[in-house]
Amino acid sequence: MSSIFDKHYKKYDAWYDTHKFAYLSELNAIRKILPKRGTGLEIGVGTGIFAASLGIKFGIDPSENMIKLAGQRGIDVKLGIGESLPVGDNVFDYIAIIITLCFVMDPQKVLKECRRVLKKKGKIIIGIIDKDSFLGKFYQKKKSVFYKQANFFSVSEVMDLLETARFNKFSCYQTIFRLPEKMDSINMPHRGFGKGGFVAIRAQKYL
Repeated sequence: MSSIFDKHYKKYDAWYDTHKFAYLSELNAIRKILPKRGTGLEIGVGTGIFAASLGIKFGIDPSENMIKLAGQRGIDVKLGIGESLPVGDNVFDYIAIIITLCFVMDPQKVLKECRRVLKKKGKIIIGIIDKDSFLGKFYQKKKSVFYKQANFFSVSEVMDLLETARFNKFSCYQTIFRLPEKMDSINMPHRGFGKGGFVAIRAQKYL
């Protein structure tokens, strides 16, 4: 999977410039549930386009070309995968996984690794294209260069994975109510899920 992003890293990064209203809408939804303080890590940091805007200082990604760009954006990045984080126990106050969950080999293992490296009552923030939404259905049919190998999740499926990995206290915000290509303004986030194509989910590690 990392080879796709290594090869098309410039195309990936450019998408956020040409679809800026979708990108800014996603940022707003994530900010609703992102901790205001503490040290954060983004798994699947990519080119750092989210981490840099959200103030997340650390990132991990398997794509060498992508982490070069993330480093240029000021992110302290390491080459690695979510299933085996090159990080000690109880290090971070929060972890963000934005879009990335649908691309990992073993989502449950990734979430267990998140639990390991999070501090007591640490938060996990997951951003997904909701499989059950109009946007999720569109991408599953479109089969873009990136999403053709994606394993999309619904919000309920993500919550089930999180509960199995021993996370609770869920909070969700949704945004993107039109296809990104047709957006001409920022879509404000709304609590919950079921209408928006992008959903930001927060949960807390418990003992």
